[in-house]
Amino acid sequence: MPSPKSLPAALLGLALVCPAMAEAQGLELAQVLIGAEDRSGEDASVEDAKARLAEVPGGTNVVDLRRPLQGRVASNQDVLAYQPGVYAQSAGNEGVKISIRGSGINRAPGAHASGLYSLLDGLPLTGPGGTPYELLEPLWLDHVEVLRGANGFDRGALALGGAIDYVSHTGYNAPRLQVRYAMGSHGYQQRQVSSGQVLGDFDYYVSMTDASSDGYQDHTASESQGVIANFGYRFNPNLETRFYLRYRQTDNELAGRVTKHSIEHNPRAANPAYVSRDDSREQPGSTFIGNKTTYYIDDDSSVQTGLVYHDYPMDLREGPNRLKVAYTDVSGTFDYKRRDTLWGMESRSTLGLRVTKHLPNAGASELVRIPTGNTARYAPGTHIRNFTYQGSDTVLHMGNDLEIANDLWLTTGLAAVYTRRESAVTYPQGGGKTSLNDWDYAPRLGLRYQLTPDLQLFGNLSRSVEAPHPWSLIYSSNVRFPAGSGVATGAQRDPIKLQNQTATTLEIGGRGDSAMGQWSLAWYFAQVRHELLSVLPDANATTPYELNASPTVHQGVEASLQSNLWSRDDGGQLSLRQSYTFSDFHYRDDDRFGDNRLPGLPMHYYQGELRYDWPQGFFAALNTQWVSKVAVDYANSYYADPYALFGATLGYNAPKGDWQTWLDVRNLTDKHYAATVTPGYDDKGLDAARSTPGEGLGVYVGVSWSLL
Repeated sequence: MPSPKSLPAALLGLALVCPAMAEAQGLELAQVLIGAEDRSGEDASVEDAKARLAEVPGGTNVVDLRRPLQGRVASNQDVLAYQPGVYAQSAGNEGVKISIRGSGINRAPGAHASGLYSLLDGLPLTGPGGTPYELLEPLWLDHVEVLRGANGFDRGALALGGAIDYVSHTGYNAPRLQVRYAMGSHGYQQRQVSSGQVLGDFDYYVSMTDASSDGYQDHTASESQGVIANFGYRFNPNLETRFYLRYRQTDNELAGRVTKHSIEHNPRAANPAYVSRDDSREQPGSTFIGNKTTYYIDDDSSVQTGLVYHDYPMDLREGPNRLKVAYTDVSGTFDYKRRDTLWGMESRSTLGLRVTKHLPNAGASELVRIPTGNTARYAPGTHIRNFTYQGSDTVLHMGNDLEIANDLWLTTGLAAVYTRRESAVTYPQGGGKTSLNDWDYAPRLGLRYQLTPDLQLFGNLSRSVEAPHPWSLIYSSNVRFPAGSGVATGAQRDPIKLQNQTATTLEIGGRGDSAMGQWSLAWYFAQVRHELLSVLPDANATTPYELNASPTVHQGVEASLQSNLWSRDDGGQLSLRQSYTFSDFHYRDDDRFGDNRLPGLPMHYYQGELRYDWPQGFFAALNTQWVSKVAVDYANSYYADPYALFGATLGYNAPKGDWQTWLDVRNLTDKHYAATVTPGYDDKGLDAARSTPGEGLGVYVGVSWSLL
């Protein structure tokens, strides 16, 4: 068996030789004629996304949810599996740590994500406070579009990691009625009922879901319920509108972080402090209401507007205090697109504006939950502090794709960004206030060359800009209320100032089709200034500090290969899909840590699946995941162990597409491993509680029936 180190290296070598082996087989990545054949609405949606993203001069991914749904789909970890350049690992519930190119490298799972701009159906989800995860119900999705790094520019994404757009079903690509049920190990259950139809010029999609689990690890029980609906209407061939509604509730018990020794010898054990306090994170009801309206001016130009109201309160019972958090965002978008001919060559231009703003109610109230330390003399429910979160993001972006020669496209773009961040302690008296605002810019330059119908090469140079979250201004403060301040004694008093993180990134790569299969390969190098890095001050802390780092480097390789290994005349097929991500993130001559690796993510991350499909609809697959060791502190004094996991799926897809069933077995060898790491500063080689255990052996079954 190849070692975890040798197999990714072998995959990378295969991807590197793909261009030399490319053969003309009639596939043109730069131009796909969507209407050229009779496709179902669902196929057209996914194929359209693939065609659009193939015209981006950089790394992209399209996830067709029909493939993940042939197994357990409990969280974003399952949705984003087998995607090069995307790291997504769950802590045993909906809290998933997602990183692209080192974005949010130190974020804990379950925290608001950083470094990525997330959208729901093309409408903003990410706000000044980051990306909440509780609305991302995977069963509602038709497909997911990932634009890594600067490739999310035309979506108004200026974050280091790029953009992720979660695209829902509509009446055009959903069954009239669908029922899905899944169950399995550790008390897991998941249910869905949905319906979608086209009724003349009107279409709708409605889905209701709920899920519950006892959790693999002790004290990780979870439950969720939600509903999504979207309604579209076409007034005429040039004007259409769609309304979106999502409402969801989640409640997760928290097990906390544990040591490597605990994971090796008792992986189901929770952190005793979290159990004794009965820590949990409740999100009592998140509401997302949006509209998107498109007007086609003529065959070559269009205008699209979007408007979103997003309310997502949280009840955080993490640690001895209770934090009741109010978040409400409003967002507006405007996009103008047109196509012209310049000097006989095609030109495509975009002009876009997006604005997202916290409403005045955004903030938190902190209460005594378990009297201890400075609050030992006070009853539960005693008011400790009030503090506000305020902020806004405004991005104006202009871009152009110009065919400067046959099959050679020049991409240019320039974005202006205005960020505002503010936090103030409004109770008790004597609290401080910090207000930050900044103008910045982000240029983009790229080339895309369709060398042959089966080989595309690309490169781009870009700049990214990210502002800190308002909540990090207060949590990162070391200025506290002095003795004699009553119940607030020792609580953070004055929010600090943080600088915007910026980065300059060079990316080079290609994609295509060869005798070995469909492949993609991208290499990137980013010089990052003022990187926003978080750290837990001690192993028992529940909230991290976030500070600007000295200069850092993010560089890596993202590769994928999908191969048809063997086919039978009757339609049977043996296929192999692989993805490999190499990540090298480190300091540049830091005064304290030199060139140390940034902790929190593995250097090597490989996933592969070998699958056989019978013509009658049966399928069987074996899969694996290899992950290298992960530094758990900035001093690189201690590491989480590397690991290899194996799994298998069996299933049946009815030829008519009206029902399916599957058996999904995870972690066949019951491997004990750390799924995520939340870094410390310097553990001095000691085994501190920094990790969350991955799921052990699990068996899941599911069935889905549709009225087409």
